[in-house]
Amino acid sequence: MYCVRKVTDDLYWVGANDRRLTLFENIHPIPRGVSYNSYLLLDEKTVLFDTVDWSAGRQFLENIEHVLNGRKLDYLLINHMEPDHGASIEEVLLRYPEAQVISTEKAFMLMHQFNFNVDGRTIQVAEGDTFSFGKHEVTFVSAPMVHWPEAMVTYDLTNGVLFAADAFGSFGSLDGRLFNDEVNFDRDWIDDARRYYTNIVGKYGPHVQALLKKASTVDIKMICPLHGPVWRNDFAYFIDKYDKWSRYEPEEKGVLIAYASMYGNTESAVNALATKLAERGMTNIAMYDVSKTHVSQLISETFRLSHLVLASVTYNLGIYPPMHNFLMDMKALHVQNRIVAVMESGSWAPKSGSLMTEFLDEELKTMTVLNEQVSVLSSMNESSALEMDQMVEGILESMND
Repeated sequence: MYCVRKVTDDLYWVGANDRRLTLFENIHPIPRGVSYNSYLLLDEKTVLFDTVDWSAGRQFLENIEHVLNGRKLDYLLINHMEPDHGASIEEVLLRYPEAQVISTEKAFMLMHQFNFNVDGRTIQVAEGDTFSFGKHEVTFVSAPMVHWPEAMVTYDLTNGVLFAADAFGSFGSLDGRLFNDEVNFDRDWIDDARRYYTNIVGKYGPHVQALLKKASTVDIKMICPLHGPVWRNDFAYFIDKYDKWSRYEPEEKGVLIAYASMYGNTESAVNALATKLAERGMTNIAMYDVSKTHVSQLISETFRLSHLVLASVTYNLGIYPPMHNFLMDMKALHVQNRIVAVMESGSWAPKSGSLMTEFLDEELKTMTVLNEQVSVLSSMNESSALEMDQMVEGILESMND
């Protein structure tokens, strides 16, 4: 049975949802699943914009058949070749043998690498090219590394629809409500959208900035991403988020406390730290145990907040492994422009503090490490409590700079 939704005149959502998938890219937990968005334009020529993951292929093909209602498919336009969007290409071409494929040189290279037979059916386009389907004329904009090198976005010059590929997407399946103004996005979607961007695209901030600059030159009436809700108003809200994330600037002033504790003493110390911060008026505090929290959530919160406290027990004279993994992910995703306070603990040779500071100074860009540090010998005492008071003062003073 088909499940489609009209997007605007002549344009239909024909995608699908996957609520059974638990790990996106087999890494990132997605408890709400994910949507695979595809769009079908009915003009003098019919055009399918991108496909879906093969796990949702049956629903997708039923949707296409219903919207076409007996018409042939003239064009399959591929903005992004990643398998969660390109896996159904060959099946679409088998079912619609007259369809031609519109995409970029690099995308066609990837199609051949995935052993898709598109020979004799390709129309290669590049940035600035235009193509007419009847009354709808589109132009193509290169979007390399957002987040694959072949990616492009397509802008409909007729109605202002931007087919945004993986830009402006989000984790989470759709529940019939397709549009951003049908949901409370700031309450129910922004965390998934942030975690999606920061972990999937986050490394490529300069490339996103380049795409935002290009997007600012056209009159966008609607944004159709490949995951998550379609945007038809309030673009400034989401574009501002993307602008901050891609410049590695925090959304909010606040403190993320990420801690690694073996027997509860480090956890006790960060509880005291959080309490002292709250008593001084800082209420925007998020605290996570790195051993129990998926690193994608830690990365997302690091992008959200201005200050970061790293508190780690010493393990084998080094940084506790889950904390080290968090640091490595920050490096991989180019996290920068944060103010960091460091707390270490240990019983006979605390070293995690100096090692974390060394990592922050040498491996990450523009991270400011506060001089005020805390060293906990086995458990909190008067000396470490005094250091903690000084750390709280340093954090709050740095927020006012």
